[in-house]
Amino acid sequence: MPKGEVVVSVKDQKMGIYDQGRLTKQYVISTSKFGIGDQKGSYRTPLGKHEIIAKIGQGLPAGAVLKSRRWNGEVLKPNAPGRDPIVSRILWLRGMEQTNKNAANRFIYIHGTTEENRLGHPASYGCVRMGMKDVVDLFNNVSVGAKVVITKGALPRGEPEKAAAEALADDGSPSLTAPATSAQPIEIAKLVPTEGEKQRAVENEAKSNKTGPNKTGPKKPVHKSKSPAKPEAKVAGQTSTKAKAKA
Repeated sequence: MPKGEVVVSVKDQKMGIYDQGRLTKQYVISTSKFGIGDQKGSYRTPLGKHEIIAKIGQGLPAGAVLKSRRWNGEVLKPNAPGRDPIVSRILWLRGMEQTNKNAANRFIYIHGTTEENRLGHPASYGCVRMGMKDVVDLFNNVSVGAKVVITKGALPRGEPEKAAAEALADDGSPSLTAPATSAQPIEIAKLVPTEGEKQRAVENEAKSNKTGPNKTGPKKPVHKSKSPAKPEAKVAGQTSTKAKAKA
């Protein structure tokens, strides 16, 4: 599987995948509605150079609800009324600079969203949101350790490292130097659903088909107001496992 290079443009609200200096794919995304930054508790999207330290959700259906990085058995459709959980896949980011060093502890992810009608506009609580199927495609095309540059500038068209560096310099985003950590990446690649989760998925699918797209079924708490469980794998430099997850 190719390692990949990823650039996220806050200006364009788009993401690009680069292969050997060539832009091969683009996706419409959403960054934070609170703006850019890396302050703890700010709900902002951190700029600069990051790396993917974990991939979560391999093999799950698009729309699978991931709560505290585990499938809860639900499978939602795009724009499910009254719902805004993390779905499909998670790619966990770690900042590689002093100016984005809190990213991993803030649980900054690239992840799927049910709110596909809001993509193309800042709408998240710090993470980079993607469509339910788009994040599966990204998951399959980049590996743990892949670099992700988040820039205020436009999506680069040329060689990713050079173009991204130029975009960061032009728009005043953080430098690509001064790494925040030298710890090794981790990979959480596959979640095996239990029999109970499989049964809940079947029940929720049947319930969804019964209520229809314009009717709202029983609502559950939105994930962004909850504190996540202790991460399955410890990230170097993490001082607290009770930090709030951002979506």
